[in-house]
Amino acid sequence: MLYYLLYPLRDFHTVFNVFRYITFRAAAASVTAFVLCLVLGPWVIRALKGMQALAHTEREYAEKLHAFYANKKETPTMGGLLIIAGLLSSLLLWGNWQVPSVWILSAVVLWFGFVGFLDDWIKLKSKSSRGLSSFTKFAGQLIAGLALGLYLYLDPGFDKLLYFPFFKSTFLYLGALFIPFVVVVLVGTSNALNLTDGLDGLAIGCLLFVMGAFAVICYVVGRVDYSAYLQEIYVPGAGELTVFCSALVGASAGFLWYNSYPAEVMMGDTGSLSLGGALGAVAILIKKELVLLIVAGIFVWEALSVILQVASFKMFKKRIFLMSPFHHHLQLKGWPESKVTVRLWIVSFILALIGLSTLKLR
Repeated sequence: MLYYLLYPLRDFHTVFNVFRYITFRAAAASVTAFVLCLVLGPWVIRALKGMQALAHTEREYAEKLHAFYANKKETPTMGGLLIIAGLLSSLLLWGNWQVPSVWILSAVVLWFGFVGFLDDWIKLKSKSSRGLSSFTKFAGQLIAGLALGLYLYLDPGFDKLLYFPFFKSTFLYLGALFIPFVVVVLVGTSNALNLTDGLDGLAIGCLLFVMGAFAVICYVVGRVDYSAYLQEIYVPGAGELTVFCSALVGASAGFLWYNSYPAEVMMGDTGSLSLGGALGAVAILIKKELVLLIVAGIFVWEALSVILQVASFKMFKKRIFLMSPFHHHLQLKGWPESKVTVRLWIVSFILALIGLSTLKLR
């Protein structure tokens, strides 16, 4: 909105020319989203408490964890609404909505947020940990994945190649497999972040580093000169996604203010599914799906720990971890919740740096 209102005024004064710069709008979007979440946070928390939107912390077959979460029974959930509001409001002010990718990402956030909201709402109404059925939740995610995959596949200007990090000219043409590939990335990322969201500040803190790294990558691959110098694939319009990523960094930081240990609010599936979907969509749009495996390594490992645990128990009747996802394994080993969170943040930061190094180490 501000881009359209103020940038045309550059003919009257050169100061308004600053609105054409992505770096300026990205920084402004991040600060705006942070301030919005910081200001709206107390009101949203009070509203959620008034609605009795309290987290159901007891999980079936996970009785060992009940003692860890006994003090969280009065903590409201569905705080993802705050993140989405801060993100989209900031993007509305500072984004260039003539770029199709901005609309795509906004649609992904809203759709996955809607699926997560339904899941949270059913849990609250039933006063249990059972929300949407696995089939219904997967169907909702599948619809978004198929829609995005089909839209990009039918776009003649969108690259259907899969690029490998650390290699200059190694790629794989996906062809019709591009559509199921998009589904796997989108659904996998949203569920991976959802599984990571089990400790105060864990998922949102890791997301800060992940989206910060992707903000830089978006800016590089969205510029002809930078991408040519680094021999990276140039993605038209990717620079504008820097504004989106930066706004999400700001919204995440604002939410972390209230979600850090001990949390005053939890994001719920409303937040984890929408943010995971957004992360996967960004990686797809800038052709960095495999780099996502590195940068979002914590989310990948949390999801992989669940897969390994289930497979091992079904095949050998033995468990690899004390409990999955992996952060619960560390808890049962005696690590305090805050230590688990901070140490996984550190690993996430290192992985983000490694992901950024793929721009040059090729």
